[in-house]
Amino acid sequence: MIVKQSIKEFEKLGFGMFVHFGLYSMMGKGEWNKSCNHVSDDEYEAYAKFFSPKESWARELVQLAKDSGCRYITITARHHDGYSLFDTCGLSDYDAPHSCGRDLIGEFVDACRASGILPFFYHTLLDWHEPSYREDFKQYLVYLRKSVELLCTNYGKIGGIWFDGMWDKPDADWEEDALYGMIRSHQPDAMIINNTGLSARGALGHIELDSVTFERGKPEPINMEGAPKYVASEMCEIFGSHWGYAKEDWNIKSPAEMIRELADCRRYGSNMLMNVGPMGDGSIRLIDRAVLGIMGEWANCFSEAIHAPRPCPIVVENKESDFLLQDGTNYYLFCYGLPMSADPNVALNEPSNYLDQFHMKEKIRSINWLDDGTPVDYTQDGDAVDVRTVPFTYGRDLVVRVAKIACQDS
Repeated sequence: MIVKQSIKEFEKLGFGMFVHFGLYSMMGKGEWNKSCNHVSDDEYEAYAKFFSPKESWARELVQLAKDSGCRYITITARHHDGYSLFDTCGLSDYDAPHSCGRDLIGEFVDACRASGILPFFYHTLLDWHEPSYREDFKQYLVYLRKSVELLCTNYGKIGGIWFDGMWDKPDADWEEDALYGMIRSHQPDAMIINNTGLSARGALGHIELDSVTFERGKPEPINMEGAPKYVASEMCEIFGSHWGYAKEDWNIKSPAEMIRELADCRRYGSNMLMNVGPMGDGSIRLIDRAVLGIMGEWANCFSEAIHAPRPCPIVVENKESDFLLQDGTNYYLFCYGLPMSADPNVALNEPSNYLDQFHMKEKIRSINWLDDGTPVDYTQDGDAVDVRTVPFTYGRDLVVRVAKIACQDS
């Protein structure tokens, strides 16, 4: 089985930000507004005349991602509406330079480089704007490849290309060999990802694809039996019901839900790509910033556990929710549902000692909580281990708590 170093490095990123940003952001009704609400071409495309994000949009976005514990950002360089945030260099006049006189992807990449964040580009495969998509598909594929090639050649080294939309023509020949081969010729180490969506989550595909996707589905172990190449996995999530900005989307998930989902992703070695939909000027709405802020506090607190460590075969036998990851001689025990120690009338629980049981051949030297360094009580009898995961002290509830298990070198 081929194991590429670039794929292993991608897995260590662990947590990234997804950004859906385009003309639809000005309308405030989600990224599929044109299609779902039957907006005419004339009405929709008129927004291009007024689309001009504030000068600081990219710097603020990247800083938010960094503060939130994200190590990479995947941005919609072109979404299904066919509008490009990058300079299409004459391929089309339906792009940011023709709208606001600026290469917004260039601004984004510059901000990423300045902050040590790895830039990835989302590029649609289907296209509601380009006539050849409907009228001359083979010619459209030439246009598609030339567009993607610009992203591969005009912005320096990138993290990868994230495709979406092949499901729109499931029986068509998308000439994947030519598309992926072109990317490899310019960006040999870039991750190539093609979203299979909820309907085919976790499905393997073309040999050049480097990661499977689960979209908003729960990650699972990937069955790579007989596969010629090792691949990573990635799950993406949204705060509300839309990927692009929707002003009246109030169905917001809680920070606790998002923290649990991030931990669940790492259980199976999957990266989590947390989506934001900037408003028309590039600003992020306050609720998204607030939830990301709390996720960031958790992610930064437990950073040691959510990047390099990988899944291991050790199973917590008496508690299905809890699990261990491994990084060399260190293990990380993820504990869910720990109560807060207080009178039950105050904390709505009855504090008690919690116990995690598993078997480990390595001799344990110490176990400490990552968040405050305090020791965790445990016993080890042969390979049988009991860990006392006591409640949080009053005044703290971190949703998922992680303990570092340091073992002796063999």
